[in-house]
Amino acid sequence: MTLPARRDIGSALWSPFRELEELRERMNTFWTHGFAGGMEGIWSPLVDLEETDDAYLVEIELPGVKKDDISVEIEGGELAVHGEVKEKEREGVVRSRMRRTGRFDYRTTLPRGVDADRVQADLSNGVLTLKLPKAEEAKPRRIEISG
Repeated sequence: MTLPARRDIGSALWSPFRELEELRERMNTFWTHGFAGGMEGIWSPLVDLEETDDAYLVEIELPGVKKDDISVEIEGGELAVHGEVKEKEREGVVRSRMRRTGRFDYRTTLPRGVDADRVQADLSNGVLTLKLPKAEEAKPRRIEISG
């Protein structure tokens, strides 16, 4: 006959939130060391992509990053944004660290018709906004119907 497993309560009670946090930390470690291989330590920031009638908008979350620590490049139909979030010096004991630091890299293939000479970049409130204007031939045109 099988008996139910007993949990040693000890001084700390079971917490599902603590177990989820430990699972998240183990998955992050696995992802960083298991899959990343040669790209260890490099991460990709959160990004929103939007298309309007005259441009593509790319919004990249980079809180605490200075504009001098970011590089934006367009080459061969690919947008590349990379840089580094520098870790600040701390005086006390770090009890929990959840914010990412180190090198980041974001890459995406651009659609045809982006006017690379008129790209605008603005860093405000921790969000890098890139406006990639469409070339005139790529903009939608309304065709009048005769008859």
